[in-house]
Amino acid sequence: MAEICVIYMRMKPSLLRIGLLALSIIGISLLHYLTPLHLHYLHDIFQRFYYLPIILAALWFGFRGGLICSLMVSIVYAPHILFQWGGGLTLEMEKYLEILLYNVVGGVTGLLAQRERERSLELQRTAEGLEESYKKLRIQSERIIAVEEQLRRAEKLSTLGEMAAVLAHEIRNPLGSIRGTAEILRDDYRPGDPKHEFIEIQIKETERLNRVVEDFLRMARPQPPEMVRCLLREELETIVALTANDARERKVRLVLEPVAGDAVVRADGEKLRQAFLNIVINALQATPQGGTVTIATRQTDSMFEIRFSDTGPGIDADTLARIFEPFFTTKPDGTGLGLAITKKIIEGHGGTLEVESAPGRGTTVAVRLPMLTDGDQS
Repeated sequence: MAEICVIYMRMKPSLLRIGLLALSIIGISLLHYLTPLHLHYLHDIFQRFYYLPIILAALWFGFRGGLICSLMVSIVYAPHILFQWGGGLTLEMEKYLEILLYNVVGGVTGLLAQRERERSLELQRTAEGLEESYKKLRIQSERIIAVEEQLRRAEKLSTLGEMAAVLAHEIRNPLGSIRGTAEILRDDYRPGDPKHEFIEIQIKETERLNRVVEDFLRMARPQPPEMVRCLLREELETIVALTANDARERKVRLVLEPVAGDAVVRADGEKLRQAFLNIVINALQATPQGGTVTIATRQTDSMFEIRFSDTGPGIDADTLARIFEPFFTTKPDGTGLGLAITKKIIEGHGGTLEVESAPGRGTTVAVRLPMLTDGDQS
C-alpha cells in the first residue's frame, strides 16, 4: 500500500501536466473551429497558440513528449484545414507547413530539453558522488588525526620512560637528603617557633615533590598487575574509609550505595584502590561544601559498572576532551597525572573509564570492569 502511494505521488504531477496540455490543445482547437473563416487574422493567432503546449510538453517530457504533443496537435488541426478551408493545396500551403513546423519544434525542443535533463542528472550524480567521497575522506582524516594523537601520546609516554631513570637519580635522592636534613633541624626548634613552622612547610613540600616524582615514575614505568580475586564491595568500603576524614573536613557527604550481590572481579587490589582513590579525591576536591559524592554499582551484561558522581560545577567540553592527557590539569598544584594513571590502570584490567559532565550538572566517572566468571575463579 505504501509503495502504491509513493508511485501515485510521483505520477500526480505528470498527470496534472498531461491534463493541462490536453485542455490547452482542446481549447485552442475549439477557438479554430468556432471562429468564422473570414477572420483570418484570428486564425493566424490561434495556430501560433499551438506552440505553447508543444514547447511545454517538450520541456516537461523530453523528446517523446514534444513529438507526441506535436502529433496530437497535427491530428486535431488537420481536419480544420481539410474541411473548413477546403483543402486547397496551393492556397493554404503555409498551413501544411505550419503542421510540419509543429513536429519539428516539438522534436527539436524535446531533444534539447531531454539532453539538458540528462546532463543535469549526470551533474547531480557527480555531485552526490563527490559528496560521498568527501564524507569518506572526512572520516578517514578523522581516523588519521586520532591515530596521530595516539602516536603523540605513545611518543610522550616513551619519552617519560626514558626520563624516569634520570628523574629517580637526579630528584628523588636530593629530595631524600633535604627531607632528612629538615627533620634533623626540626628537632632543634619547639612547636610554636617560627623556624619550626618553616621547617614543617619544607618537609611537606618535599613530600609533595616526592609524590609527584612517584606518580611520574608509575606513569612512565607501570609495574605488571598481580591479578587475584577481589570483592568490589570490600575495595570500595576501604576507599570510603580512607577518604572519610577528608570528606568531613570539606563538609561533603560521601555516600556508598549498597553493592548488590557478590561483585567479584580479577584485579590487582592495590592498583584498583589507587585508581578508585584518585577518582574519589578528585570528586571531593571538585564538590563544594554541602555537596555530595555518591558511589554506586550495577551489573551490565558481563561487566560491573562503578559510578562516582559528584555535585560539583561540572566540566566544560574543551576541558573534558583533554582530562586524560598526561600533565594536563586545571588545579594550581596538580600534576596532571592522576586521571592518566587511573585510566591506564583500569584499561590494564580489561575495563573502560568514561567521564560524563557538563557545566552546572556535576561530574560522573563510570568505571566498567569485567566480572569474574565461575571458570575464572582462583
